[in-house]
Amino acid sequence: MALSFHNYTSPQNVWYVLVGIPGLEDLHTWIAIPICSMYIVAAMGNIFLIVLIMSERSLHEPMYLFLTMLAFTDVLLSTATAPKMLAIFWFHSKDISFGSCVAQMFFIHFIFVAESAILLAMAFDRYVAICHPLRYTTILTSPVIGKIGLAAVVRSFLVCCPFIFLVYRLSNCGRSTIPHSYCEHMGIAGLACDNIKVNIIYGLTVALLSTGLDIIFIIISYTMILRTVFRIPSWAARYKALNTCGSHICVILMFYTPAFFSFFAHRFGGKTIPRHIHILVANLYVMVPPMLNPIVYGVKTKQIQDRVVLLFSPMNTCC
Repeated sequence: MALSFHNYTSPQNVWYVLVGIPGLEDLHTWIAIPICSMYIVAAMGNIFLIVLIMSERSLHEPMYLFLTMLAFTDVLLSTATAPKMLAIFWFHSKDISFGSCVAQMFFIHFIFVAESAILLAMAFDRYVAICHPLRYTTILTSPVIGKIGLAAVVRSFLVCCPFIFLVYRLSNCGRSTIPHSYCEHMGIAGLACDNIKVNIIYGLTVALLSTGLDIIFIIISYTMILRTVFRIPSWAARYKALNTCGSHICVILMFYTPAFFSFFAHRFGGKTIPRHIHILVANLYVMVPPMLNPIVYGVKTKQIQDRVVLLFSPMNTCC
């Protein structure tokens, strides 16, 4: 026992090794190509969306201001993960210090919780626009939108900050290989020699009481939206009202579906779902939604389409 005790070290002095996608090491070079392409599209698409909305006063409406927040979090999420992934896949740069790993873990969880809150805010925006259209501009004023954005950031920080302390309290006894492409809470905690029951319970609590509650409130919002829409006598008016929600519903499905697959697969499907499938889905989760969100809103939102067409029209270019 004495020998075992002296082998315990503080994780702050440890360097971890990120494997990438276990079992698919021979394909890392090829997997990196679509990952890199998705990152470029995600970064350029979301930055373009932010610049477009901020520079066009006609788009300074609650819906588009929330979309700006969503685009900003998408840029942060993909940037927090893609560069290290590409370094692993292309340059075999797998080593990462404990501090860097914890920082990446914090930002990934922080951005995820914040983005979930923004999706809830967008659902509330659609609820007010459809159920209380005459009060839309008086309810969702610029100060209110700012406070909602600030609340999303503060909540995310308060919820995710304990993850840092939970991993710093753990001791390491020699295990340093993380079978993943990026650092996340349970990946780090799983290497510790201490009892990680508190980490597991807190991780589940965060998932249920932050993201889980967001989903419940989103469902409630859309239930009330559907009740209001189906009371409208005109089919054309019903279609127009529902069409304004189409982009948001697509984004919700893209965001939550792979996230919850990854969450439940990690905790309950360890023996039935191959590890490389789980890690591959986790990688796609942090890349595909940020890439597709600006495309979905660009295709399905007429106001954004009109501004893009005007921006790139030959007449505008000449002037």
